[in-house]
Amino acid sequence: MALDGLLLHVINKHLQALCPCKLNKIQNISDEELLFVLRTHTKTEKLVINVHSNTNRIYLNDYTYPSQMAPSNFVMVLRKNCNQAIIEDIKQIGFDRILEMSIVARDELGDIKKYKLYIELMGKYSNLVFVDQQGIIIDALKRIPVYENSKRLIHPGARYTLPDPGHKQDPLHVTHIDTDTSLVKQIYGFSPLLSKEFLYRLNKGQTYETILQELLNSSSLYVYEKDFHALEMQHIEQKPKIFPFMEGFHHLYQEEEQKARIKEQCGDVFRCVEKEKNKAIKKLPKLQSTLELSQDYQKYQEYGDLLFAYMDEVPKEPIIEVPSFERDEWVQIPIDMRYDLKQNANKYYQKYHKLKRSLAILKEQIDACKEDIAYFTQLEEQLAHCSIPDALEIREELVKNRILFVKKNQKNTKRKNKPNLLCLQKDDFTIFVGKNNLQNHYITHQIARKNDLWFHVKDYHGSHVLLKSEHVDEEQIRMCANLAAYYSKSKDSSSVPVNYTTISNLKKVPGAKTGFVTMKTYKTIYIDPQEAPVEQWIQEYKKI
Repeated sequence: MALDGLLLHVINKHLQALCPCKLNKIQNISDEELLFVLRTHTKTEKLVINVHSNTNRIYLNDYTYPSQMAPSNFVMVLRKNCNQAIIEDIKQIGFDRILEMSIVARDELGDIKKYKLYIELMGKYSNLVFVDQQGIIIDALKRIPVYENSKRLIHPGARYTLPDPGHKQDPLHVTHIDTDTSLVKQIYGFSPLLSKEFLYRLNKGQTYETILQELLNSSSLYVYEKDFHALEMQHIEQKPKIFPFMEGFHHLYQEEEQKARIKEQCGDVFRCVEKEKNKAIKKLPKLQSTLELSQDYQKYQEYGDLLFAYMDEVPKEPIIEVPSFERDEWVQIPIDMRYDLKQNANKYYQKYHKLKRSLAILKEQIDACKEDIAYFTQLEEQLAHCSIPDALEIREELVKNRILFVKKNQKNTKRKNKPNLLCLQKDDFTIFVGKNNLQNHYITHQIARKNDLWFHVKDYHGSHVLLKSEHVDEEQIRMCANLAAYYSKSKDSSSVPVNYTTISNLKKVPGAKTGFVTMKTYKTIYIDPQEAPVEQWIQEYKKI
């Protein structure tokens, strides 16, 4: 569900506490997500504004968001006009789903300029509109021409107008309530979900004022399977996930948005992996078919031998039939009528030698093709549950292996020396999890020591998990096995076999792609991958 006016009212109380503040940085998180880095009197805050039709919201978060490679035109306009600007105030327009951000900045000549940024969080009509002090639109994230909306023109140069609010009661000063009618029609700021909850509680004997105060003073976000709000939904027979208020908004659509951001910023990686995998899959049966034909190469030697032996005894015909030297049968030999029998024999010898030489080459090509299919399948699985930094490392790997070629005008982002590892620290042990080949290679061949334990799911592509511990116990082993199974193709299976051994028993496969190793000896543990403990471990033990 989308935000309603009362929930936005609660959000805005948190935002108003920041003002006045300095606008230090503006960047794209995705096409419809912006990040404002704000500096208050005491600390730096990150304000995320999402105007996607399905996931629109505004919230504060400490999470580090990777920015898009190139800022959008709208962001460039904001940067030009609001460089090091002051946000004086953020207020809600009535109880509508619109916030008005008042901005004061200086132009190139040092003159003070005042702007308004309207943050419209209205489902499919969500938008960001940048307006000058005369109320004229400078730019909008989503430009809406007249032919799309005759009532409101959202376009540079047009005058900004607010949507018609209609006529309803102020939720803070309600005089009467008809419990037989939805509160959406009676009071500003209500959504169908919130209306159902209020009516449910009113029928249970609670007063409107009591319910409202619980909502306005909430410090938690209650997240249900399909709904969320600052007020616990007692009419829903479902136990919610409870988060600290602002933090909860980050978790709402985290997985879906993560995938969308990755595809926006690393779409070339996804396309390249899919293309190369499909190319290898199509190539394999052709090579295998050619190999089958080539394995019959000895018959062409026999054709040549027979033609030389019977050349003076048989007439030249399209097909000649002569007795075999080795078998008690006659052999039919096709003849190319353009050449005499001696030339036909020599051509069969040439074909024999060519096919004989090609056998070894074809076998090598088939092995290489199978390796490619396994490799790109592995990358495909890694991309399924990776972050943007992880995807950028996969791009780096593809570029390094000359599989993906970056355009000349494409920005080449410099990666840190260390890959973006998942590191969990607890008491006296540390766990490293690799989510792509570069990370796996770094874990296994650079930071590992010979007595460290190494984990990998059996018979599947997956993460390398490294355990550094002075005193290894069963709890640590099961924890690492769960991580190895979870970050693999078998994450949704049960009783997943996970092999583990010391680093000293690992051997890098000569000529193999990055991250491929073999084990001399190992033990196997069976584990049921569970998401809940993994999320808990990341939350509690992740080393930043």
